[in-house]
Amino acid sequence: MKRIYNKLVRDKIPQIISNNNQVCSTKILSDELYLKMLDQKLKEECNEYIESNDIEELADLTEVILAILNARGISYNELEKIRHSKLERSGGFTKKIFLESVTDNDMSADNS
Repeated sequence: MKRIYNKLVRDKIPQIISNNNQVCSTKILSDELYLKMLDQKLKEECNEYIESNDIEELADLTEVILAILNARGISYNELEKIRHSKLERSGGFTKKIFLESVTDNDMSADNS
């Protein structure tokens, strides 16, 4: 039985398939298509984590993020600098704050 996947997989998956006495068809992606497939993989792994809350899915998410950084020529240290800057500027998520609404102060109503 032939199953169609059409998705980006980890580097050792073809060998694992072969070791299970199965045959797979693969191709090497262009840089542009690779980035597009990484974005799809990011969504896939995020959805899998949301559905399962399995820590292994977070590990998969991290692996995809590292692959995206590498493909875009961005170091992990650069990402950490950006993350730290945003943390300093806007804070993190440790206080569990849920924003319900924001209302503009209409200063012109006071001046009528």
